Amino acid sequence: MTRRDLFHKWFVYGLGLLPVWLLDAYILPRYPLMGTVPMLLPLAAAAVAVLEGVYAGTGFGMAVGLLWELAYPGGFGGLVFGMALAGMAMGAVSQYALRQSFPGCLICSAGALAFVDLLRIIRMLFTRSAPLPALLQVAAAEFLWSIAWTPLVWLLFRGIHRRVGGTRLA
Repeated sequence: MTRRDLFHKWFVYGLGLLPVWLLDAYILPRYPLMGTVPMLLPLAAAAVAVLEGVYAGTGFGMAVGLLWELAYPGGFGGLVFGMALAGMAMGAVSQYALRQSFPGCLICSAGALAFVDLLRIIRMLFTRSAPLPALLQVAAAEFLWSIAWTPLVWLLFRGIHRRVGGTRLA
């Protein structure tokens, strides 16, 4: 791929992230289920990592983490590194152990959501904000509500991947 093709590809992936972020930030918080709001940004990072591999998953995960930290209040800065690490891990798992398919994306999305929830639980326990049973109850509901959005996010990014071409075959 030429430099121009790479720029175009990642620009289109960034445009694909925009509706996911708008859903995550402005639409879904108005309709909580069981008192929780889904997290769609880790699903986007997982989908791109599954489709593009380790290096692209790391970079896109870092971009998603940066967007997350800048767009939402109360960030602690760890999501930039955490999402880059999650993107790298998901890209490696999908490249070497799983197929580049929806079940692979579902497994990687579950891993990303579990990782983010684990970071949040550790942070809340460290600051003594809430007891562990309450944190686990919220994390479980949030995990289930978030994982239900995986098919939509997968279809969006798989369509982008097929349109702009990727480093890996679909």
